[in-house]
Amino acid sequence: MTAVQESPAPRRRGTPGSKGTTRDVRRPWKIGKAKSKTKPHMVRWVVAGEVFTSTFATFALADGFRSELIQAMGRGEEFDVATGLPQSMLKIKKANSFFAFCKAYVAVRWEGAAAKTRESITDSLAMAMLVMVEGGPERPTDTALRHAFLWAVHPANAQADPPRKLEPAVRWLSRRSLALSSITDPAIVRRVFHRLTLTMEGRRAAGDTFRRRRRGLNTALEYAVELEEIPDNPLKRLKAKRTATADRVDPRVVITHAQARELLTAVSYVGSWNRARGRRLEAFFAVLYYAGLRPAEAVALCESDCELPEKGWGRLILAKTLPVTTKKWTDSGNRHDPRGLKQRDANAVRNVPIPPWLVEILRAHIKEFGVADDGRLFQNERGGIVGSTTFSRVWEEARKLAFTPAQVDSPLAGRPYDLRHAALTTWLNAGVNPAEVANRAGNSVEVLLKRYAGCLDNQEMAVNRRIQRALREGAPVP
Repeated sequence: MTAVQESPAPRRRGTPGSKGTTRDVRRPWKIGKAKSKTKPHMVRWVVAGEVFTSTFATFALADGFRSELIQAMGRGEEFDVATGLPQSMLKIKKANSFFAFCKAYVAVRWEGAAAKTRESITDSLAMAMLVMVEGGPERPTDTALRHAFLWAVHPANAQADPPRKLEPAVRWLSRRSLALSSITDPAIVRRVFHRLTLTMEGRRAAGDTFRRRRRGLNTALEYAVELEEIPDNPLKRLKAKRTATADRVDPRVVITHAQARELLTAVSYVGSWNRARGRRLEAFFAVLYYAGLRPAEAVALCESDCELPEKGWGRLILAKTLPVTTKKWTDSGNRHDPRGLKQRDANAVRNVPIPPWLVEILRAHIKEFGVADDGRLFQNERGGIVGSTTFSRVWEEARKLAFTPAQVDSPLAGRPYDLRHAALTTWLNAGVNPAEVANRAGNSVEVLLKRYAGCLDNQEMAVNRRIQRALREGAPVP
């Protein structure tokens, strides 16, 4: 959405709140046509018997605004009778400072969002906030301002007094925040953009981190445009320098099948035999390599998700993940937030055929360690969820046992996630149709080929032979 829209509630009959609020709201009509060449898309809805109309330059803007109205109705929000807007939108429209806008925006996005999404949104806004606040001799440090911001925007703290150690920074944010509209200044938005590219220590952030932050801030600013708090999204005017390999998997991390077997054997030797710390995770790492699962998918894998015949190929039927995040971002207060499959509908499932080697490993794992009370295959010694810190430490020790010192110092299989990279690379190099690989991996074909383009080996001669064979078959008979 790049164009500017008209006021979200052009038919205003008074100041906000002057006529009270109501839940007497009818679902908006489908997007209609307006008698305007510049804003031809119209949204209409009814509040307390009054029809409100808003026009937009693009269909996407109109659809986004209509969606927000429907979501507010679903949350049971009160609608302002004077403006026709739900309370969440009014709070954002009343937010003159960037800090106030961030608090109102996070509150709108919070309900129903995944913990990782909440964390990503707040991180993006927090980095922008470090620029969108005045300086001065008494200005708290960036670290203090960031901690204060993350505390203040959490909806659970909306009515609470800040902890004593955060009071000065929260007070500074509240009193010295720049106006939301100031982000449209070219010099300021350029500084915000640059801050997204850095870590808190001032070093260059990873490419994925920058792109995630930019997406989060971009979505927030698009919402401000929808409410006509800013005329357009200033991030649209800035172009990030892209590199050809920005989204590609580093081929140096990919291991061979022989190296994978050595690593899995090394995992079984990690920890004392009476604790079996490594043996508990041997099958966990095998699932990442032989089935191409993400760690969060493997953590959530249950016995009921597995078809493990005595002979031949088996199957994993994936339906959920257990991504790890900070406790404060989850509704349950736990570090793991149960979610559906990544970038799939909530009820979507994914079928992954698994080779006999993995079937045998999983059967042996269940026989030796059983399953958790809720059916999970992988559990710690107390029956709890296997934490990312736990399996990462085991992986570090296994690499030292299986690799030479030079390999240990290299990127080779540096993270457990690199086992998934090795799996998908192996499948592609084996000549498996990319569509089938993408289906098993839970990726789109486009993303798959883009990310693994640098990991495909010895393809040129094979492709040349196929082209030559096709040309020979099509040649005229001498």
